[in-house]
Amino acid sequence: MDPDEKEAFIDELRDSFRLFPNSKIVVQNFEQGPPIEAPVAIRIFGENLDSLRTVAGDVENLIAATPGAIYVTNPLKTQKTDLAVRINKEKAAALGVPVAEIDRTVRMGIAGLDLGVFRDDQGEEYTMLLTLPKQSATPDLGVFDRLYVNNLAGTAIPVRQVADVELETAANTIRHYNKERYVTITALVQSGYLTGDINAELQQKLQDFKFPGGFNYVVAGEVESQQESFSGIGLIILITIFGLIGVLILEFKTFKSTLIVLSVIPLGIIGAILMLLLTGNTLSFTAVVGLIALAGIEVKNSILLVDFTNQLREQGKGLDEAIQEAGEIRFVPIVLTSLTAIGGLIPLVLEYSPLYSPLALVLIGGLISSTLLSRLVTPVLYKLLPPSLEGERV
Repeated sequence: MDPDEKEAFIDELRDSFRLFPNSKIVVQNFEQGPPIEAPVAIRIFGENLDSLRTVAGDVENLIAATPGAIYVTNPLKTQKTDLAVRINKEKAAALGVPVAEIDRTVRMGIAGLDLGVFRDDQGEEYTMLLTLPKQSATPDLGVFDRLYVNNLAGTAIPVRQVADVELETAANTIRHYNKERYVTITALVQSGYLTGDINAELQQKLQDFKFPGGFNYVVAGEVESQQESFSGIGLIILITIFGLIGVLILEFKTFKSTLIVLSVIPLGIIGAILMLLLTGNTLSFTAVVGLIALAGIEVKNSILLVDFTNQLREQGKGLDEAIQEAGEIRFVPIVLTSLTAIGGLIPLVLEYSPLYSPLALVLIGGLISSTLLSRLVTPVLYKLLPPSLEGERV
């Protein structure tokens, strides 16, 4: 299915399921890449559970009021109801009722006691469960009015006399992150909106929001995933740059030739960024990987031109003549090499994937701009900084 058709189909399903009463049906597009809680996620930290629930509700309202955010989820919004049996230990001890016996009796009335397994003549096994007669499909609080527990003298004591039965609310889950209690408010992104824009708007709102003392927040989701992905990319870029410089110096033995060759890299970055803007993509991790790969491809083409110009000069031709002849002879092979690479990347663009397509778009845009602009920039730089074929050795 075409990506546009799939997006339209998802929007149609969301509209159809939006009005179902007493239910929340989430229609989510399949996402590739590192696993994340949701594209938009705000992690709130705080030890007081009641205050944490209040703050989580306020942040939920902030996210819900942000254009493009849908299916906002707050785990603390809905609480579970627990049945609490509070035993009066002093009274139980005075009446001679063991606490363990009270626990066993309550479990018998609610869930039943497992007495063992019965095997019939045919070898079929049946679990024997001891419980009170069921008056309905599920037990109710009235079962405690019919429960009695024996004391040490064998006298039956009503459970209600030694224990109080209460219903109390509690959080569904209590999560900890680095030993701190937290809750994560998540949301999906509506079609036609960028996750980066929504996260940027939310961060601005959260900066103006006054959190209680001892509370703080972290922007998770795609923002956190990008930070983790890009955390080591700086070192990789430095290694790539120094590696290219080292190889070029070994190849040409001059700094000027190295500078001329490397000048083509910014030309490709211009086209790559423009391609991302035109297609509505962000500078994701895979796009940055594409920029690193693009640098290697651009440098290869530039090496062909500069090295051939040096060869022509060594053969005795003048500077201007060598620049002109090298540009004419090497331009067609460079263009054909770039077109071949672009042709191989087109299927990745047509079969759109949020993970791989930005990488292909970066390479295509960079190859187009570097191939065209280097036809002008590289000869001009070679003219302004003609490398000495004998000197300037490292």
